[in-house]
Amino acid sequence: MENAEKIWRLAGEWINRPLPWDSPCCYPKHRTGFLSSPSPPSMAISMQLARFSPSLAHSRVRSAPLSKPTLTVRCSGGAGLEPDFDKKAFRHNLTRSDNYNRRGFGHKKETLELMNQEYTSDVIKTLKDNNYVYTWGDVTVKLAESYGFCWGVERAVQIAYEARKQFPEENIWITNEIIHNPTVNKRLEEMDVKNIPVEEGKKQFDVVDKGDVVILPAFGAAVDEMFTLSEKQVQIVDTTCPWVSKVFFFFFFFISEGLVWNTVEKHKKGDYTSIIHGKYSHEETIATASFAGRYIVVKNMTEAMYVCDYILGGQLDGSSSTKEAFLEKFKYAVSVGFDPDVDLAKVGIANQTTMLKGETEEIGKLAEKTMMRRYGVENINDHFVSFNTICDATQERQDAMFKLVEEKLDLILVVGGWNSSNTSHLQEIAELRGIPSYWIDNEQRIGPGNKITYKLNHGELLEKENWLPSGPITIGVTSGASTPDKVVEQALKKVFAIKRQESLQVA
Repeated sequence: MENAEKIWRLAGEWINRPLPWDSPCCYPKHRTGFLSSPSPPSMAISMQLARFSPSLAHSRVRSAPLSKPTLTVRCSGGAGLEPDFDKKAFRHNLTRSDNYNRRGFGHKKETLELMNQEYTSDVIKTLKDNNYVYTWGDVTVKLAESYGFCWGVERAVQIAYEARKQFPEENIWITNEIIHNPTVNKRLEEMDVKNIPVEEGKKQFDVVDKGDVVILPAFGAAVDEMFTLSEKQVQIVDTTCPWVSKVFFFFFFFISEGLVWNTVEKHKKGDYTSIIHGKYSHEETIATASFAGRYIVVKNMTEAMYVCDYILGGQLDGSSSTKEAFLEKFKYAVSVGFDPDVDLAKVGIANQTTMLKGETEEIGKLAEKTMMRRYGVENINDHFVSFNTICDATQERQDAMFKLVEEKLDLILVVGGWNSSNTSHLQEIAELRGIPSYWIDNEQRIGPGNKITYKLNHGELLEKENWLPSGPITIGVTSGASTPDKVVEQALKKVFAIKRQESLQVA
């Protein structure tokens, strides 16, 4: 544990220093543009999850279709590579090669100016200038104090913009959506940045030719994907958020001796199985799992309880059963050849950076107590290790949401991509509080008239008529870390128009 504490200390020093590819103006406290976070990234270790009533008052009308189908890609775990393939050495060599770039191309000023033009909002500026509260007609808006574009998202989008400017004629591909926001992704499509096609859950890299440019999104990319691209001799533009990278490389930092610490790599060297709190089909979790030796992905506390119950032979809550049932339940969420009877003797906890922080902490505590009960308190260090890698932006937005739901509100509007994990947990906080909350991905989900199409945290898509109450109302507003302020403004303008029409009808 002494070594782990040393790693945490060194990692904390690194993550708080100016990043080598960014100037100080990139940090939120120095920015006057669209970036919303009130402080530069810092490592916060603990937060108590407030407990609210699970009651939820949503009207279920009928399901509405998504704008486009969601493609599911399961965890690959580096499938296709030889078992003894040195992933760490490969990544080390790749990041020092001539065909790899993660620092941009010297066009930062002009690309940030363009992004400010496309994504900033006068409405959001008015709210920020008035202590996050302002009234337009019959609508009082209370904005969460931390919301919207985070520094990692801004950096990813900005580098992608730079790539197009640097390579105006080349074919540019991207391995996944740059971020989980349809407005930004559509903008990149307009810039002729093409998605790698997916067939039957497998990416078709044969469309990429030598000399093409390939962008790795903010979520990162799996080791086998990077190896394939390296073999094709393409120009790789890596926009992976440094906060995500710390999961791959245990805060992904370099010290003078040139060492790279890697959370799941540490688990692998210590013969640990990585229990990853995340969603097995999420791009970040796929990339994280590819760095692990053995792993299992648990989505929530219920799945974690199942795993821990199995470790204890059904003596926790009796939710687990046979080995066969276990493997069927987690068939898309475990490494190749996973054996729960053997591979759960030593476990290390990691997490997708955008999960609900309180749940990650509870899962870690549950796993630790389970291993204590199974192997004895005196042997815990030989069977359990845990690192919290919830990102700073995620934590700030969750903290702000917990504060917002304590306000007197008629309803909450949550704006963010419907496939955004961090946004889903903002919606979850509102639902747990029992406040009517509507999660939309853009302003087109509002209307015609006083109608809204929205999503619940667990995925159900609904429509509701007369969602805005009559008369003066107070609404809380927040947005996910991948959501531009302009998208929030467009949604609020729809709300203002509905209430303005209501006033005219009354008059």
